[in-house]
Amino acid sequence: MEKITERLNPLNDFLFLKYMGEKGDEEQLLSFLNAVLEKDGVKPLRSVEIIENKTFSAEIIGDKTSVLDVRAITDNGAKVNIEVQLRNVGNMDRRSLFYWSREYSRGIEAGQDYVELPRVIAINIVNFEFLEIEAFHTCFHLWEDCHRYMLTDALEIHFIDMVKFKRCPVKDIHSNALHRWLSFMDKDTINETIEEVTAMDTAIQKAQEKIQYVSNDKEALHAYLLREMALSDYTSGVNFHRREGRQEGIRESQEFTVINAKRKGYSIELIRDITELSESDILEILKRNSL
Repeated sequence: MEKITERLNPLNDFLFLKYMGEKGDEEQLLSFLNAVLEKDGVKPLRSVEIIENKTFSAEIIGDKTSVLDVRAITDNGAKVNIEVQLRNVGNMDRRSLFYWSREYSRGIEAGQDYVELPRVIAINIVNFEFLEIEAFHTCFHLWEDCHRYMLTDALEIHFIDMVKFKRCPVKDIHSNALHRWLSFMDKDTINETIEEVTAMDTAIQKAQEKIQYVSNDKEALHAYLLREMALSDYTSGVNFHRREGRQEGIRESQEFTVINAKRKGYSIELIRDITELSESDILEILKRNSL
């Protein structure tokens, strides 16, 4: 496989897990959580424990419906679930409630008192405009409609909209930790800014080191690229055409994927894994397009 020279996408959920959700990533996760949860009068978290170390198979990496989320528990007993969603599948509100409820229900065993159920915080990083609110960071609780009385703090759901963040005219990376993290996570942030935020924040520097590791490790890079293509619009197009039974559309989508992957420097082996085409079919497409 040829070496990839462009910056890897920090919001690829496989890569996000590599620098935020593995054992040893506690410093990065703690820093990011404190940046998201920072409010007046709220004490910062002192520690966080990552409670799931995921293992990956080719089937999981290649399945665009798989959820590669980060799960952790904080020093005050709250459970945290972080999901990155790059494509608008039209159900983000209910999807987030479902994963929040799954985590909430895991917090109690038969015979225990409901008072022992933990507070659960869901953080959704989305790369599309989801809410009709201009703010890029929103936070939801259970409130009474007329009197603005909070029923419980057990539910807390955050949405971080990267599209709206990118539109911010000023990004205060010097005094706003969340701005630093989101600038780092934005694939289009210029190199000078990436160097600046990594120099001023050791947690972000460690995240950058994990990304560099993936870019230099053949097996990890292969998994990243496979996941990148699985989450792309090309695969979505193939699946749509397959459901509709449009064979011509399937062939066109596959050919487009082959051409695009080759131009990005992907190996024939990886293109075969992504498209499920035979090597001879791939070579024929490349020959037909003078690649």
